[in-house]
Amino acid sequence: MRGRKTLLLDVDETLVHSSFTPTEKADIVLPIDIEGRVCNIYVLVRPGCVPFIKEVSKHFEVVIFTASLSKYAIPLMNILDEDKVAPQRLFREHCTLFNG
Repeated sequence: MRGRKTLLLDVDETLVHSSFTPTEKADIVLPIDIEGRVCNIYVLVRPGCVPFIKEVSKHFEVVIFTASLSKYAIPLMNILDEDKVAPQRLFREHCTLFNG
């Protein structure tokens, strides 16, 4: 949005901690198809993550970034940002290799 500064938030290890290792503490379990095999990703959401995204979106253009694949990040962000206050999202597919 014009006139607002941009706040770039990284998904993994900032907003959430995700693992393929099953845990009963998971806030979200995402079944993701990886090369024809459905794998569960166990996600622990950082405390205050959802209200934080909503609050900062009032003051900044919020862009969500992850070096992970969009097939994992899109469903996750649709849960964390169900009001779509941070619709700008960048994934591994948006990265370009530079200088090796």
